[in-house]
Amino acid sequence: MLPSKHFILGLLFAGFLYFIFPKINFIGFLIIIFSAFLIDVDHYLYYVYKKKNFSLRKAYKWFIENKKKLLSLPWEQRNKFQTGFSFLHGIEILLILLILWVFVSKYFLFVFVGFAFHLLLDSIDQTTYWDRISKVSLVRDYLKYRN
Repeated sequence: MLPSKHFILGLLFAGFLYFIFPKINFIGFLIIIFSAFLIDVDHYLYYVYKKKNFSLRKAYKWFIENKKKLLSLPWEQRNKFQTGFSFLHGIEILLILLILWVFVSKYFLFVFVGFAFHLLLDSIDQTTYWDRISKVSLVRDYLKYRN
């Protein structure tokens, strides 16, 4: 899913939560929105690592082209297609955020909510073009897709 969709859906989700739970306050509202789409910075960092290029525009085009390649493959070959390692996309990061919430600051709960919402959207989106859901566990994805 593109970051723009994550931003729009994150805005709607954070607005809904803010309406239901006004104690979230405006700062929490903003943290949820931005964490729901800025988690994708790991995709950009993967591009920088892989291509040795810092251009955000070229990174965006590269990922769009990869998605087109994926969608052009027959359904049974799509599961062999790898999109790269996303170190912020996994349950381990969610657990770290919960620990930080308990021991450091309440604001990490808002980051957790934004990240969890993002991962839920990614999981739903992946079912439209794969028979699998990746980016659930960093350890699992690293061991399975390290090549």
